[in-house]
Amino acid sequence: MPHPPALALLEFDSIAAGIVSADAMVKRAPVDAIAGGTVQPGRYLVVVMGGVAPVEEAVEAANAVGGSSLRGQILLPDIHPQVFEGIAGNRDTSPIAALGIIETTMAPAAIAAADAGLKGADVTLLEIRLSDGMGGKGLVFFGGWVADVEAAVEIGAGVLGSGQLLEARVISQLHEELAENLLASSRFERLIRR
Repeated sequence: MPHPPALALLEFDSIAAGIVSADAMVKRAPVDAIAGGTVQPGRYLVVVMGGVAPVEEAVEAANAVGGSSLRGQILLPDIHPQVFEGIAGNRDTSPIAALGIIETTMAPAAIAAADAGLKGADVTLLEIRLSDGMGGKGLVFFGGWVADVEAAVEIGAGVLGSGQLLEARVISQLHEELAENLLASSRFERLIRR
């Protein structure tokens, strides 16, 4: 599927409220695609994709129905193609010159940081991880030349609201063995099984 013109990701504290909101979203607006599911720690993520107006309308429906259970959200009217690929689970395994890391308190914040960093600097999105296996956090890895990675991390962290950023770091010259590990997987249990 080619990347859509708009994407929204919503995070709910209540699984039931998330499911009800997802239902309201697709009943109210003709989005191209919707996906939802549980993530740790007991939250529900919903992603909708499609034209800008239908996605905006779907998000309005979720806000009306989700109420106080809506923990966070991001609506990107012109999502960067690499963010779309990252959400779909694709990883870039290109060699890493410098590594940028943004760690967020929630999934929508990670999406916002990734999109802003990619649009503001000449970097590659190596991976986006959302919630599962991380206690609900979001994680973004950028790769590229040092100055570009520093710019992407600064720009990505700069768009986050109060309380959304946990850490933003740059490793200017990543050790070869650690680079190999990160390119294989950022999940510890997968590295042990190799």
